Amino acid sequence: MHLPSLPPSLLPALKHVMRPLVRLILKKGGTYASFTDLLKEVFVDVAEREFRLDDKPPTDSRISLLTGVHRKDVRRLRAKAAGRAAILPENISFGAHLVSVWLNSSPFCEEPGRPRPLDRLASIGGDSSFDGLVAQVSKDIRARVVLDEWLRLGIVRIDDQDRVHLETMAFIPQKGFDEKAAYFRHNLHDHACTAVHNLTEDGAPFFERSVHYDSLSSTSVEQLRNAVSVEGMQVLIGFNQLAAELEARDAPAPDARQRITIGLYFYTEPNPPAVPNPTTVSSS
Repeated sequence: MHLPSLPPSLLPALKHVMRPLVRLILKKGGTYASFTDLLKEVFVDVAEREFRLDDKPPTDSRISLLTGVHRKDVRRLRAKAAGRAAILPENISFGAHLVSVWLNSSPFCEEPGRPRPLDRLASIGGDSSFDGLVAQVSKDIRARVVLDEWLRLGIVRIDDQDRVHLETMAFIPQKGFDEKAAYFRHNLHDHACTAVHNLTEDGAPFFERSVHYDSLSSTSVEQLRNAVSVEGMQVLIGFNQLAAELEARDAPAPDARQRITIGLYFYTEPNPPAVPNPTTVSSS
């Protein structure tokens, strides 16, 4: 790859960051050609939206100059008008809101972070039933439709008393590739935006920290994985509760609203053995 205008330290970083994305593309049957077509579209879209002069849309020629994409392709791709919004699909955001209410709002929880099992039907549990929970968030969606979908995704289960139990402390589908892909799109995008902001913008950086070790046993890794699952989830539940309280208090104008993403992640893989120093003499 020959990109002389980029800082030399950025090239290996980009190559490393791209590896898991290429792995995903190959595992799902994509090819280099299909990805380059997609990348060309992204280059044109970002240049058009984020590299304007005096807030005026750039010409095809300027986008071609900025991106290196042929002007004929620029014209075609701009006409295609790729989707602008990088938000979660409506069914995903609705699900996340519903879980948040269940986790944080009386009568659906014992206390914030401790959801109650809910009677499935309003005829039995009244307003504190699963029917009542869905009705509190939306009058337009039938609770049975939500329940069937959540059972499919592994978000809830029903016990022998016909009570609905929340099986996750966040809207995290255990099944359903499309739902997982929506969160992949949202979370990885926002994490990348955080890192790019910290590399390119002046002023206070966004918070981005991690802990990393490279000489742990599989037993120790499993212990850490469990600690992150329990304690990390509690941290996120606390942030979720605070955000819900602040959102209920806030009343910003529509053009002054901001969105946030707070993330915590855990990853492990085998650590390749260190390459011996060529000047080191070893013996057996």
